[in-house]
Amino acid sequence: MTAVLLLNGPNLGILGQREPEVYGTDTLADIAAAVAEEVAVRGWEVVSIQREGEGELVSAIHAHRDSTVGAIVNPGALMIAGWSLRDALASYAPPWVEVHLSNVWARERFRHESVIAPLASGVVVGLGAFGYRLAARALLHLAE
Repeated sequence: MTAVLLLNGPNLGILGQREPEVYGTDTLADIAAAVAEEVAVRGWEVVSIQREGEGELVSAIHAHRDSTVGAIVNPGALMIAGWSLRDALASYAPPWVEVHLSNVWARERFRHESVIAPLASGVVVGLGAFGYRLAARALLHLAE
């Protein structure tokens, strides 16, 4: 199986209910289906994982480091100080794209820096659920 890792961090499991004025009304299942639709053109599947804890996300990265062609990562607030997540992503060789539903630079100042973004192949912010589709398209290009 050729697959893309779709990794979502804390509080993203309640998308569709959580502050829809900020995060939209799409659920995580809707987003996973959209990503699957995008990568199906290459025959890829999606391994979708959402966890509340940083250690669980680190374990997911390690478990899928050799079995995925790339990743789409929305770390949620772990972008700010998720150092062990950052270190796990540093050891993840395939290309990966960081995604945020909201425009983090238009929000509170503490959201203006990501410790993982410097390692990413690219970053998509502020485009809502459509940002995941763009990240999937980027992976199709990057994994050629």
